[in-house]
Amino acid sequence: MTKSVLWYRLDIINRGDIMYKIRTYNKIAKEGINQLDNKLFTVSEIEENADALLLRSAKLKIDDIENSVKIIARAGAGTNNIPVDECSQKGIVVLNTPGANANAVKELVIAGLLMASRDISGAIIYAKTLKGEGEQVPSLVEKNKSRFKGIELAGKKLGIIGLGAIGIMVANSASSLHMDVIGYDPYLSVKAAWGLSRKIKRADNLDELLNNCDYLTIHVPLMEATKDMINAQSISKMKKGMRILNFSRGGLVNNTDILDGLKTGQVGQYITDFPSDELLGVNGITCIPHLGASTNESEVNCAIMATRQLSEFLLYGNIVNSVNMPNSSVSRTTDYRITIIHKNNPDVLSKLSTTFLDEKLNIMNLSNQIKGQYAYTIFDIDSQVNEEILQKLNIIEGVLSTRLIK
Repeated sequence: MTKSVLWYRLDIINRGDIMYKIRTYNKIAKEGINQLDNKLFTVSEIEENADALLLRSAKLKIDDIENSVKIIARAGAGTNNIPVDECSQKGIVVLNTPGANANAVKELVIAGLLMASRDISGAIIYAKTLKGEGEQVPSLVEKNKSRFKGIELAGKKLGIIGLGAIGIMVANSASSLHMDVIGYDPYLSVKAAWGLSRKIKRADNLDELLNNCDYLTIHVPLMEATKDMINAQSISKMKKGMRILNFSRGGLVNNTDILDGLKTGQVGQYITDFPSDELLGVNGITCIPHLGASTNESEVNCAIMATRQLSEFLLYGNIVNSVNMPNSSVSRTTDYRITIIHKNNPDVLSKLSTTFLDEKLNIMNLSNQIKGQYAYTIFDIDSQVNEEILQKLNIIEGVLSTRLIK
């Protein structure tokens, strides 16, 4: 890739004469903004030549992102509103805040399970129609309540696709409601597994989960591999009358196939946090207006987590919870730190090290982390580094971003 701009900046973090600029695209909770030292950061919606972007649901295009931007933080879990691939190619770190809104989403999923079992919303609407019936209200209630009879959660089987922060919390809470919970996640981490109740069963494959459950809830990110994962084929493998919940992303479920499944009775109920025109007003479908993370606590948690991670990267070069670059947190060992984002090519690291050797600079500490086709390398150097050296590092083939922090 031809670089028209040198992707580095001389940062002096211990003297207060350099201020990092952070542009916000949404209203960010003040508790998060307060995490940023106002002697080191300026934060507003009008910052020009920003070092970082901080947003929630605003849709970013690559043309919106200035060459000065080094990092983008999403105060939330999903990053489908950010052009992640294009950012990666420019050496821009994209991070999110996994787990910060997990409890809020989990609570709404539990409400969704109840709504899928009992026609609560329909019953409430009916009760409102009784206004003005006077003394007849109690008898009308007793006469018509059978229209809204449902089933109980206890003893039913719940299948969970995706055992990340939210999936695990849903699994444990559903288990405490005496549901028989089966989880499927081929990428389950050891750390996540420790958080699962011993009562949760693990499915070896997706078909095993689809064939045996009464309820299904999805907790995976939306990407090419998961788009329309709930479709005619997967629905055909489910138990008849499956109750499906989607509080992750609308694109995970094929709406046309859900509607067809409702007509045949293969799908019993569909509860979604992502309304669309064809789903609204359909019997058997409950649309919630994307309320999963809409709590005061969730917005505060996400904002605090995002700003702390931004600060950690800009001030110290550490990457936490990146979706496109390797995570790397290394304690400083010298006064001069150079961080480099580069392609994961076998010769890049050796060329970087050779450049330091040629310049007679001692590498006191080195960390190299890899994620897919990208790598992140931290060098702690024992002496002053000038701009000419940074330029030499930056023009090495495969280097995308170079920073000096001192």
